[in-house]
Amino acid sequence: MASILIADDEARIAGFIEKGLRAAGYATRIASNGTDALALAQTDEFDLLVLDVNMPGMTGFEVLEALRGQGSRMPIIMLTARTDLGDTIAGLEGGADDYLGKPFRFDELLARIRVRMRPASEQVTSTELRHRDLTLDVHARRVTIDDGTSVELSAREFALAEELIRHAGMVLSREQLLSRVWGYDFDPGSNVADVYIGYLRQKLGSNRIETVRGAGYRLV
Repeated sequence: MASILIADDEARIAGFIEKGLRAAGYATRIASNGTDALALAQTDEFDLLVLDVNMPGMTGFEVLEALRGQGSRMPIIMLTARTDLGDTIAGLEGGADDYLGKPFRFDELLARIRVRMRPASEQVTSTELRHRDLTLDVHARRVTIDDGTSVELSAREFALAEELIRHAGMVLSREQLLSRVWGYDFDPGSNVADVYIGYLRQKLGSNRIETVRGAGYRLV
């Protein structure tokens, strides 16, 4: 099982990431400051580091510099609320593999993690997700049905459809869908996931998405 180190001093965000990654099958550990993050990252126990920029002890940039200076090639994805171009360039030129601004959707972070942990020999792969006669091109953001019909989806509808097709046959709870598609600021009491499931049924066909009473939804 791949192991991911989460370095973020905001307990709510670190917990949100940890919950999602564990549900996706990863082992995780949280470091709440830069000093601990560097010490843990140096143990070679982790396959990837999710690294916040603003942390006590050492900043994310300082942790990044120390690791790369020691020759570490562990993939590092930086998170920050500081999304100006200068910070992004500093992170990437300092050796970060990716840079994601806050707030973010969990499914976007998960997709970036999967790309960075993929073996080099598998880096060039199809961008299409298929389930029966339904095809999603995640780069072109295009949805087609095998009879040639192209379906127009909003950005949020596409993200929801992508989450369902990546977990086809599995039951996803409303809370999981809200967390992964709407991000860590979602309202657990909101019915927005149900509303968007209705939109997808209208556009993709009412028989594709099954309601599992008391549990959630699944793509059948």
